[in-house]
Amino acid sequence: MERRDLPERPDWRAEAERLGFTFADMHGAPYWDETSAYAFSLAEIEDRIEDPSTDLHALCREAVDLIVSDESLMSRMGIPRAHWDLVANSWRAGEPELYGRMDLAYDGEGPAVLLEYNADTPTSLYESASFQWLWLEQQMAAGVLPPDADQFNGIHEALVERWGQIAAPETDIHFAAMKDMPEDYATVEALAWSAREAGMGAHYTDLESIGLTDKGQFADSEDRVIGTLFKLYPWEDLFRDSFADHVASSGLRLIEPAWKALVSNKAILPVLWQIAPGHPNLLPAFFLDDVADSLAGRGLSRVPGFNAVADRLARGHVIKPIFSREGASVRIVENGRETETAPDHSYDDQPMIVQEYRALPVMGGFRPIIGAWIVGQTCVGMGVREDQARITQDLSRFKPHFISG
Repeated sequence: MERRDLPERPDWRAEAERLGFTFADMHGAPYWDETSAYAFSLAEIEDRIEDPSTDLHALCREAVDLIVSDESLMSRMGIPRAHWDLVANSWRAGEPELYGRMDLAYDGEGPAVLLEYNADTPTSLYESASFQWLWLEQQMAAGVLPPDADQFNGIHEALVERWGQIAAPETDIHFAAMKDMPEDYATVEALAWSAREAGMGAHYTDLESIGLTDKGQFADSEDRVIGTLFKLYPWEDLFRDSFADHVASSGLRLIEPAWKALVSNKAILPVLWQIAPGHPNLLPAFFLDDVADSLAGRGLSRVPGFNAVADRLARGHVIKPIFSREGASVRIVENGRETETAPDHSYDDQPMIVQEYRALPVMGGFRPIIGAWIVGQTCVGMGVREDQARITQDLSRFKPHFISG
């Protein structure tokens, strides 16, 4: 992995605007940044990102199977008890999943390690699947990249194929996101584009316009009953919404299914370590309540496996809320001292997990993080974001990548 300075396409901003990529700049700073790009070899893509990510997803499914049969684990996942059956039944019924994005730390030398899995409502889809592929084609045509360059990016094609696997031909699918959020709209529109290509009907609707009919069915602002809904609305928020009480009886099919709430939840990280301790692509992780005293130097822990990695965690660990976005409420602790805290504390009231701290590499003054895209059960592409801060936040930049050699 290398970070290479490259010339920008002279008219990329006009093209972004024409294509509806309206958030290429955010908060007065660039979000899409092609002044440099990340170069990878084919071998490291296949052996260190693609295959391990597919294996990690399989491990997550193994963890879900364990969690839904263990009330103590269900309780620790932060899901209201009233909705445990909805989650467990969706798993046992085999309700199929669509997509997700694993955030990986990778330095180009050792194995990539999982930091967290955005398996329910991941964004950055449009720029990963579409705009960076356009960048590759145009930079190859301009001679900036060699003619044999490639990109790990089969995301759109995999989504088209996946829709055909999980929905009957000509199924009408509603795609919902919060209005006035361009990044969210771009994500649902990228998904709707792939669904249309798969032969589905696709309709956009604002989340806030969805309501219940007199018969207890969900309907859009035009009073059309919704049979299948992709919602860019996290399950943990929906569970605390009064509408959640009507999901099971409404006949509504939701994508992602309810069991994905267990995967897109940092509480799964201790479970993964529990079932696969020492896995090369995992970092030691535990529920903070279980090990807080030991981390503070107040004796050994009774938690299985903790004492074997206690020294590693003492040198550096991250405290994360089980539900959070954009690095909010994350803290880095090194040698007993808190060395960095995210400025956004909006999730401080959540249950916490602790995970070994793995420093991101510093390249050109920025710290890259790999977003490995899973469609169905397979890793099919990736995107790279970078941040100057040690905790990747909402001001991170999206960087294109290419395969060379």
